This record gives sequence, structure tokens and C-alpha cells, in this order.
Amino acid sequence: MKDVEKTTVERQNSRKRIRRRRRWNNLYVLAVVMLVLTAGITICYTFLFNVKQIRVSGESDMYSAEEIVAASGIKEGDNLLRLDTKKSEQAILDELLYVETASVKRKLPSTLDIKVTKCIPAFNVVYDGGTLLVSKKGKILEDNGNSTAYMTNGLPTISGYEPTEITKGKPIKSDNEHKNEAFQELIASISRKEKIDIVTLDMSDEFNIVVNYSNGMVFKMGSWTDVEYKLNLAETVMKDESIRGKKGYLTMIGSNQCSFRTTDGPVETAKNIEPTKPATTDANGNPIEDIGAESDPDQAENFEKHNRELEEPTTLPDDGNQWDDGSGNYDTPDYNNDYQGDQNWDAQDYGNNNWNDYGGYDNNYGQY
Repeated sequence: MKDVEKTTVERQNSRKRIRRRRRWNNLYVLAVVMLVLTAGITICYTFLFNVKQIRVSGESDMYSAEEIVAASGIKEGDNLLRLDTKKSEQAILDELLYVETASVKRKLPSTLDIKVTKCIPAFNVVYDGGTLLVSKKGKILEDNGNSTAYMTNGLPTISGYEPTEITKGKPIKSDNEHKNEAFQELIASISRKEKIDIVTLDMSDEFNIVVNYSNGMVFKMGSWTDVEYKLNLAETVMKDESIRGKKGYLTMIGSNQCSFRTTDGPVETAKNIEPTKPATTDANGNPIEDIGAESDPDQAENFEKHNRELEEPTTLPDDGNQWDDGSGNYDTPDYNNDYQGDQNWDAQDYGNNNWNDYGGYDNNYGQY
């Protein structure tokens, strides 16, 4: 029995030693793996994947490839894996004023790609201290101060935005979040158009935006909701045969109709163009309606005069006082209106009190 017990103890000790060896073996393998990984990572971040080639592409009329690379802060020999590409992109935008966008991409094992797009001046933005020249994406390019040079650059002028960021090279912004959203929607929609006929845009009230076109039309857009749709609708109305060439006011009715009038008065729906887009509603499901702008009597009078001249036929001027207009010819408008209209010469129109209203001879003129 004693020999049997001794054998049992030896077997138990042997199993414990085997388990300890296995644990140590596992730890040894893990240590080796960690050592290899550390060495590999160290080699990758020091000796491998270093920049050997920097390629520049995109559009840049004002800066050379060398200037763009220098602005990025990246040099040949820098490690690709250790680069902060976002920081390099921002450095390019901050350093090079007329670069609109910058993209920095790694291409292993040793190439870096930089792609830029150029800034295109697109808008004048009025603020308390003067006027800012702004790109299509809202980057501030110049501060013209009180200079009126911006008035000759042919770009739309935006007023009422109230920018609080006016530093060159920075994105323009306002503390009014509604105006920020409205401004971004407006410049994005306008920038997508091939031809821009907008002269001024007033967003003093972001819920009642007014657009002035080069053809004399005033578009009371209302809020900035569906800006692109509203601008397209206004252009469609202006191209209508009954309106083309006239001056007046276009007013959004609700969110999907546009009315034309020659005066800035209460809007009636006598001339509406129905769009195909469904009406936009607010959070409660009610149609969104816009508030009208203040009336400009002088402008309305000018509009009426312009439109009236378009509709009148080209004839000899009517002096309203005589049958003969002074040139020896019949006064055409009066002739058409009186003689052909009622077959009687109208003494009041021609200023001849002795005229025979029944077509007889006139003692003073001796003629009809």
C-alpha cells in the first residue's frame, strides 16, 4: 500500500510541472510576438514608408506646385504613417488664400498626393465696415473697406447678412444661425447656375429675402426654404411670353406659386404659374407663407411706365391738340381712334372749336 501511495504523489507533481511549463511557454511566445510587433512598428515609423514622392494635382492659377507643397509643411523623408493629413490640409487653406479646397492622401509605400481647387470670387458681402469679396464656398478673399470698386466687378452683392468673421482666408460667418443657414443655401444655389442675373440680394430679414435682377425684376422670395426651387420658379416666370421684357414684382405665394405685378401692392393670383413640386409645409403641416416687403412708389411708377411703353404701338406722337401734328401728316393715333372709331372728327381732341363733328368742312382749316 505504501508503494501505491508514493506513485500517486509523483504523478500529481508531474502534472503540476507540465502545467507550469505550458504557462511559461505561452508567456514566452506572447513576449516574442510583442517584441516582433514593436520592432516592426518601429521600423515602419522610422525606416519604412517614408515620403519619396509628392504629387500635386487639381486647379491652381496663382500658386506653383512647390508653393503648395511648402504650405502643407510636408517634406521628402517624412514618414507617411506619422503624417497628420488633416492638419496639412488646413495649413494649405490658411497659407494660400486663393485655394478653395485641399486634399492630402497617402499612397503607400512612399507617395503623397495633394489635390487642390482654386477659389473663384463669387459674391460681394456688405458689412458695417465695408464690403468683403467672398468665394463660391464662402471663403473671404478680400476686404474692400469703404471702396466702391466692388460695384464694377459684376458679382451679386449680398446685404443684411451681418458677418462676424471678416478675416481674409477664413470662412465667413454670422452669429445669427438662421442667417448662416440662409446664406449657405443661397450661395450654394446661386453658384450652381451657369448664368447669374442677380444684382443684389437683401437678407436683412432672413424670412423675407428680396432679390433684384439685372432686368429690373424684384423677387420677394420669402424665407430661405427651398431656395433653389424658388429661384428656378422666378426664372421660369420671367421667361413667360406675357411677362418677358417687363419690369415689376415677383412674389412667392405660399411655397409653390409665384405672382407677377407691376406694383408692390397686395398680391392677387391673376397670373400664377403652377410648379410640379408639392407644397412645403411647416412642422405642423401648414403651408408656409411669406411676408411682403415695403412698397417703393417711385420704383412702381417706373415699372408701369416701362411696361406701358412696351405695349404701345410705334406711331407718330399724339399732341392731343390738333389734327395735323405739325409735320403735314395726319396725327395717326387720333385718326385711328376718332375717325375710324366713330366716323366723326372730335373737335376736343384736335383743339378746333369750329370743327364740324359730323364730317363737314372746317371754316378755319378748309379741310377735314
